Amino acid sequence: MTLTHNPVLCDRFLAHAVVQWQNQFGRHDLPWQNTRDPYRVWLSEIMLQQTQVVTVCDYYLRFLGRFPDVLTLANASLDDVLALWAGLGYYSRARNLHRCAQQVASVYDGHFPQTALQLETLPGIGRSTAAAIASLCFAQRTAILDGNVKRVLTRYLGFAGDLALTPQVRRLWDEATQQLPVEALSINMPRYTQGMMDLGASICSSRQPRCCDCPLASRCVAHKLGKAEQFPVLTRKLKRTAQSLWLLWAQTPDDMIYLTRRPTPGVWAGLYALPMFEDRAALQAALPAKLQQALLDMPVIKHVLTHKDLYLHPVFVLLPSRFKEQLGADWYGPAQRQKLGLPAPVKKLLNPV
Repeated sequence: MTLTHNPVLCDRFLAHAVVQWQNQFGRHDLPWQNTRDPYRVWLSEIMLQQTQVVTVCDYYLRFLGRFPDVLTLANASLDDVLALWAGLGYYSRARNLHRCAQQVASVYDGHFPQTALQLETLPGIGRSTAAAIASLCFAQRTAILDGNVKRVLTRYLGFAGDLALTPQVRRLWDEATQQLPVEALSINMPRYTQGMMDLGASICSSRQPRCCDCPLASRCVAHKLGKAEQFPVLTRKLKRTAQSLWLLWAQTPDDMIYLTRRPTPGVWAGLYALPMFEDRAALQAALPAKLQQALLDMPVIKHVLTHKDLYLHPVFVLLPSRFKEQLGADWYGPAQRQKLGLPAPVKKLLNPV
């Protein structure tokens, strides 16, 4: 694809059009909108990474109910945080969220820094997330570049640089900065930032974009070329892999279940799960010989991660209480399990209703 740019880079058309469109047609009723509280905006930005809005809304409200401010979150235990995060996926986000809250509390006395550069030094906050917080909450003139914004900008500019290459990503950052509003920033920066996200989420979709409803269509290079779906260019794609794991579901007659905390790094790091083994033989060897004949193989569960399919093989054994100590001390009853962070497939397996 030949590299093409919109010939008018600095006429402020994009900024003006996006601000006006967002004011009239953008999203205004999401639970993290209509606020400049950096805690709430930060929380939403972290939750929305790789996760759809419809999924995030319920988690966001439950999380705020339990941790209404950054100091409450900082003083909570990681287990409490992971328990509320369970099912949302990408659990490193939850661990970084907790670390970030603790750093804001200890270094900044419970107040988020107001510049993107300072925000980017906090755990789990990258360049785009830092810019989103700084622009939405503090009206700083700084560009975001999440997936939605990359799509809007590359199409509008006809930017055909391969975003699998770091130099091309840097060039797009420069282009994004050129397009920012230059006046009335206290009003226009939050609206522009939100508008770019809204356009990418609702109008400028990856497939079948609604160009007829787009405020940028008259100047959009990709639209004029009839090649909107060819942008952005990203040649390197991650290959999907598959992995099989065997889960030991050891339970006593009084409904105590053996759970272990997953190591970091690794699948479900920091969460509690049934003990996991690379094959059935290893699982079987972890039990006393007299119990190995009592194992019951359950139906296989397929759990889809971003770039990997997990095939989980639960193996159930009803364990007499006198054998509990041979596995370890980490046995949990129903009330205790409710307070633990459990991976979604394990939680569903143990609580099918």
